[in-house]
Amino acid sequence: MLAMTPSLIPRDWLFQGVVSGLSAGAGYALGVAAHWLLRRSRRWPAISARVRGAAPAWLPEGRWLALVLVPAALVVMLVVAVPWQRDLATLMGMDRPTTGGWLRAGPVLVAVAAVLIAAARGLRGLARLLGRAAQRWGRLPQRAASVVGAVAAVLLVLVLVNDVVLRRAVAVVDSAFSSRNDLDFPGVEQPDAAGRSGSPQSLVAWESLGREGRRFVSTGPTADELAVVAGAAAVAPVRVYVGVESAGTAEERAELALAELERTGAFERSVLAVVTTTGSGWVNAAAVDSLELLHGGDTAVVATQYSYLPSGLSFLLDLPRVEEEGRVLLDTISAHVESLPEEDRPRLLVYGESLGARGSEHAFTTLADIRAHTDGVVWAGPPHSNDLWRSLVERRDPGTPEVAPVYASGLVARFSADADGLTQPPTPWIEPRVVYLQHPSDPVVWWSPDLVLTRPDWLEEPRGQDVLPTMTWYPVVTFWQVTVDMTNSKTVPDGHGHNYDDVVLDAWVAVAAPQGWTDADTERVRAVLEAHGS
Repeated sequence: MLAMTPSLIPRDWLFQGVVSGLSAGAGYALGVAAHWLLRRSRRWPAISARVRGAAPAWLPEGRWLALVLVPAALVVMLVVAVPWQRDLATLMGMDRPTTGGWLRAGPVLVAVAAVLIAAARGLRGLARLLGRAAQRWGRLPQRAASVVGAVAAVLLVLVLVNDVVLRRAVAVVDSAFSSRNDLDFPGVEQPDAAGRSGSPQSLVAWESLGREGRRFVSTGPTADELAVVAGAAAVAPVRVYVGVESAGTAEERAELALAELERTGAFERSVLAVVTTTGSGWVNAAAVDSLELLHGGDTAVVATQYSYLPSGLSFLLDLPRVEEEGRVLLDTISAHVESLPEEDRPRLLVYGESLGARGSEHAFTTLADIRAHTDGVVWAGPPHSNDLWRSLVERRDPGTPEVAPVYASGLVARFSADADGLTQPPTPWIEPRVVYLQHPSDPVVWWSPDLVLTRPDWLEEPRGQDVLPTMTWYPVVTFWQVTVDMTNSKTVPDGHGHNYDDVVLDAWVAVAAPQGWTDADTERVRAVLEAHGS
């Protein structure tokens, strides 16, 4: 029932039904395990007698609790949960659920829980079967045989799931996303411009760029849109991309990217940005378009792909590859930039979003390391597992909250959910600057295994601007809620959850604005971005 309490992201009735059904099935499994342990306790006869004494004679062993109270509690919780979901939807500017519509979660919950309970009973039956076999053939005492049967059943299921189901599932998923990598988005065409990877002049074959890479190099602001902001004839931006099929290792992809940058004259641009992609090779168009418009196209952006899988699966299966890709690419590019005469170097910027923030942050150990090798960094929606981000948040200035921390009076690094937050605190902010974009409602930022047993500061302190004050920490439950919120984190409007398109321009302005840049210039870029659909 606690799974229906408010969390970070609004849910529709179907999603809530599935989540609560999974929760009910897990609760049943824990209850069966606790009952099994209690029955083997010396105090079980007394406990059992007390429970039977409290139940009506026509319902032995207190089953009236399950048959009467549980359905009633389910209906009550569904009704009680509707205002929470309405309040959360209102907070994020989304459609509010109706009570009648929300109650449809009940049948879904029951159906999902029934499937899981049937599976749990099947596991219990298998344990009993194996226990009787152990007692018969191994001549073990009944209690020992029961333990052996239970352990053997669990191990058998784990081996089956891990060695058969999961391996085949991973193979199928990898094959599916590999095939998807070959399919283009509508309207994507091979570029003719020499400054784009995949063009006829490119060192990287168009076919090897992958689905996301081909979209990245074939899109972007038009010359007219760039000219509107630049106030004069704009320069065509350079976009370099190396796909996972373009080269076999992170080192080879980085060297190929470096060769492409040299071919396109990228090191002669005023700005060079290194982007670490998410698992599938995705680059946020809003982040790149904003930077190109900001500098009138006098930019070069480079990114590489290291996986076919989406971020969630890459986090679970490919995390070492993510970290290696980010580190190798940044080390390769920054080493080349530092080998150039100081007066001929472009400003070296770094961008990463979500899993990309994890990959590119891994290339650095401290803020001093960042300042020594870059001219500015923007990281959006950093996962809670990011070492540097976590160390800065943990060492934040006293009195500042976890969702909006201030570190060292904002001298180098700042944390913000919106444009206004970038100006806080009103103290000096030296260059090069580091920006972490993080929404209080972003489950990717706040998910941590520690949530299982530890109340986090962000639920101990006053809640963030887009988190309900009624959200409460419960052991295990909150961990589960934030876990499922991550799967839903992109379904909310910009400015909430894991969506940062509306603030990334402001972050670039704070980190890398041209000299003499004004608020009016920023709004002119914003208007072009909105018209362009970025």
